[in-house]
Amino acid sequence: MTTADTLRKSDPVAGEPPAEAAVPPRPRPARDPFFDNAKFLLVVLVVIGHNWYPLIGESRAVKAAYMVVYAFHMPAFILLSGYFSRNFEARPDQVRRLVKSVLLPYLIFQAIYLAVIDRINGTHFTMNWNYPSYLCWFLVALFAWRLTTPLWKALPQPIVIAVLVSIVAGLMNVGVDFASARILEFLPWFVAGLSMKPEHFQWLRRSSVRRWSAAAVLVALPVAYLLAPAANVKWLDNEWGTETLGVGDAEYVGIRLALLLASTVMVISVLALVPRRKLWFTALGAVTMYPYLLHGLVVQAGEWAGVHNAVAKDGPLAIVSLTAGAVLLALVLASPPVRKLAHWAVEPSVPRPPSPRALLGR
Repeated sequence: MTTADTLRKSDPVAGEPPAEAAVPPRPRPARDPFFDNAKFLLVVLVVIGHNWYPLIGESRAVKAAYMVVYAFHMPAFILLSGYFSRNFEARPDQVRRLVKSVLLPYLIFQAIYLAVIDRINGTHFTMNWNYPSYLCWFLVALFAWRLTTPLWKALPQPIVIAVLVSIVAGLMNVGVDFASARILEFLPWFVAGLSMKPEHFQWLRRSSVRRWSAAAVLVALPVAYLLAPAANVKWLDNEWGTETLGVGDAEYVGIRLALLLASTVMVISVLALVPRRKLWFTALGAVTMYPYLLHGLVVQAGEWAGVHNAVAKDGPLAIVSLTAGAVLLALVLASPPVRKLAHWAVEPSVPRPPSPRALLGR
């Protein structure tokens, strides 16, 4: 078992803890700082991206930065989710942990987000389980992806098949119920993570890879700035098909393949540039679900209060301040006091089922 496989069970992205056994468990190796650094930096970009979205129609620079971030941040996060799902075999104990760590938080936060959004919009609260609200789609998707892990591990050329499934989903205009479109369109990244091995991440350490990665990131920004005025950012949602995007089948296939290629280059580049050593924020990589699930409530409240409209009027300095505030927000939401307050929702406690021996009265 590699160091990366031992991330703690409280983080759904980190994978599954070892199966329960009669023999005493061996001591777990130390956590790999690279993966914790990557996960926390990616979730910070999620928080920044959601704060930038209301501004993309007001600032070309923000739209360009948004396009670059959305080209890789969720694909990379999903790829890591797949990598840490490699040991999932759908055993009863693994499924129980998956329900507890992913499905139950979805039910809780779906209700919370619907209540908050309806309150902000002044509409009557209506419970709706089949359309994940705001950022809750990732929990539904992670639940579905991980349940299908044994299938993808058994198929030949799983990445090729996943790419075909992703493209066909857009051509068929799969609906948004239970995040079906995103589950299928983001699928290649999860399957790619399942197919990765530790040596692939070792390859990212090469100095030549890091040099080319830095160049790719630097080139991406001006390219995005040039494309920004005419770009439709809906392509980066990986949720829409030909009807919503207003393109024909051939054009859709061409653009999706080009975006997959561009995202692959960006994911490799960004992961190659992630620090490998332990840093002051490394430990926060084990609790990324807290800032991920909680920050949307703050962003929604900020939009309702007119914060983003004010930032758009105040210009570049206000945008920089908003971005810095988003970073600070991620740090605060990952802090021990917030985790203590929100533990019941992000990591809900569920009584363990009785053992067969207890059921038999022995």
